[in-house]
Amino acid sequence: MCHPSWGRALTAAQRQSDLARLRRVRDRIDREYARPLDVEALARGVHMSAGHLSRQFRLAYGESPYAYLMTRRIERAMALLRRGDLSVTEVCFAVGCSSLGTFSTRFTELVGVPPSAYRRQTTGAAAGIPSCVAKQVTRPIRGREARVAEPQLA
Repeated sequence: MCHPSWGRALTAAQRQSDLARLRRVRDRIDREYARPLDVEALARGVHMSAGHLSRQFRLAYGESPYAYLMTRRIERAMALLRRGDLSVTEVCFAVGCSSLGTFSTRFTELVGVPPSAYRRQTTGAAAGIPSCVAKQVTRPIRGREARVAEPQLA
């Protein structure tokens, strides 16, 4: 007969193992955001099913692996756009997005303005501000997506 606490110990050990694997997934996304990544490939890399990875990642970090990846890509895109030496299309592909339309839509949802407007607003304005400060102040935060101003009726 099994000891009654073995089930709980196994569950706690499994949770620890899952958290370690989730950290590896998050670290991989942070490192490889510009590469083609999908949930199935991320899950295979840590020997989990895609469904289990997605559920556990959301529980641990408050968002899906895909949403986390897109937030990292948009964050990096913001830095590249602030530099001002790349076009929006070049930035889109540099951060790993394959569709300019999807990139522009997600950027606008998270930042509040389209990438071209963001680039115009920040190219000259960021002069003299350390990049680490600009990055922290302008960081997109999932769950608090920017609200695009709705037109006012006169």
